[in-house]
Amino acid sequence: MDTQSLIAFTTVIDTGSFSEAAEALHLTQSAVSKRIATLEHQTGRPLIERNGRSLRLTDAGHALLPHARKVLDELHNAREALTSLDQRMHGPLSLITSHHIGLHHLPNWLRALQKAHPDLTFNLQFLESEQVFQQLHQHDAPLAWVTLNDRIMERFQVWFAWEDPMSFVCGPDHPLAHKQQLAPEDIAQYQAILPDSNTETYRVVSHHFLQQGITLDAQMPTNYLETIKMMTSVGLGWSVLPNTMLDSTLVVLDVPEPVTRMLGAVGIRGREPGTAARALLETVQGQAPARCAETG
Repeated sequence: MDTQSLIAFTTVIDTGSFSEAAEALHLTQSAVSKRIATLEHQTGRPLIERNGRSLRLTDAGHALLPHARKVLDELHNAREALTSLDQRMHGPLSLITSHHIGLHHLPNWLRALQKAHPDLTFNLQFLESEQVFQQLHQHDAPLAWVTLNDRIMERFQVWFAWEDPMSFVCGPDHPLAHKQQLAPEDIAQYQAILPDSNTETYRVVSHHFLQQGITLDAQMPTNYLETIKMMTSVGLGWSVLPNTMLDSTLVVLDVPEPVTRMLGAVGIRGREPGTAARALLETVQGQAPARCAETG
């Protein structure tokens, strides 16, 4: 088996499409199909079943996939071992990040790292945390900076994690702004502006209310916290936002129980992040917020 065929095979599976795999690999779709056919000839078994636009792994494909990933990860690790012998660190360092971490945390860390290593450059791709599994496999990025949840922590290597405390907030003119000692049922009477229900941030907030038997009916869902902050500040509803985003346009509500989510840097298990990524992790350890932990 040749590595180019294995790369084509894993990319088709990760993207779920021959055309998207071709785009990711900068190849024609026929070239990707040829590489899959070569791999199927080498293994003597069909690996992918095509049914219209949908794809499905055969039993042989399921058996091969983890071994293909391991072979490619070991080749990646070999390249990184050789790269680490270079005296000067240079870029680009590709990173995947959520919009919030990319806006409120990464800039200072990247600036400090580039100051120590002037030849290092960065290539950032912004995405929602829930897309991390597909994107880490599709793109040559050693780290993804995301909101952590159980699924991500089970499937990826968590290199670094920290708590991100959050507060219930509203605008200065909102009816809740001047009320004291608010209970969940008091807040739930008013419209909420929260991320989509499939996000970990929503689940963290929703759990706060479900403990009291209250189901949230959030309106105007958006996953961009800056947009949520703006809509909240003008009085369209209440929300829960990270403390790093609080300013004079918001009023922090008097809610006794704190809400916290976990943020972190994750990578593919068994894959060495590389010298530049490890240097970034070391920088973060020196500047990260309190109550954080290195887990790699």
